Amino acid sequence: MRKFFFTLVATSFLFSCNPKTQKELPQDSMFRLSSVWENQNGKKLQLKELRGKVIVLVMIYTSCKTACPQLTARMKQIAKKVGKVNPEEIQYVFVSIDPDVDTPERMKAYFKMNDFVGGEWLFLRGNETTTREFANVVAMKYKQISPVDFSHSNIISVFAKDGTLAYQREGLDIDVEPTVQEIKKQLEVE
Repeated sequence: MRKFFFTLVATSFLFSCNPKTQKELPQDSMFRLSSVWENQNGKKLQLKELRGKVIVLVMIYTSCKTACPQLTARMKQIAKKVGKVNPEEIQYVFVSIDPDVDTPERMKAYFKMNDFVGGEWLFLRGNETTTREFANVVAMKYKQISPVDFSHSNIISVFAKDGTLAYQREGLDIDVEPTVQEIKKQLEVE
């Protein structure tokens, strides 16, 4: 009997660790993108490593003096209203649209300047191709209009734990409450 119990426990453990037993990703999940990104600490990662977390995302560039500081303030305001959440359940993600300039050092300095501390804050940069691909996923448009300036959409997106787009809000002077409510709703979904 003891041998049977041990075999049963070992088998269930093996199957629970098998990636094939995980729920299949929806076709429109951002976690299906195979691109490699670099974070503010210089670590390479893929978006699928964020699977299982609610993602609150904005695309900006650190040298922006107009819209990006406002989007950054909205992200801070949203996080404050959502309240303290386990970093294993939520990720506030900034994606650079200027990856040549936004080095890990610069991204880290931007976070420090804006008092973004903790594991729930992530700044990513890719290359031109991966950034364009991702911008298409979030329906964000951007165009370089000078060597140091971009014209871009002002969108904050919320992704479900499976990487599908759950909610978007466009604009600078927005009420963040609907975004906060969507985040809380997504945090409750298993």
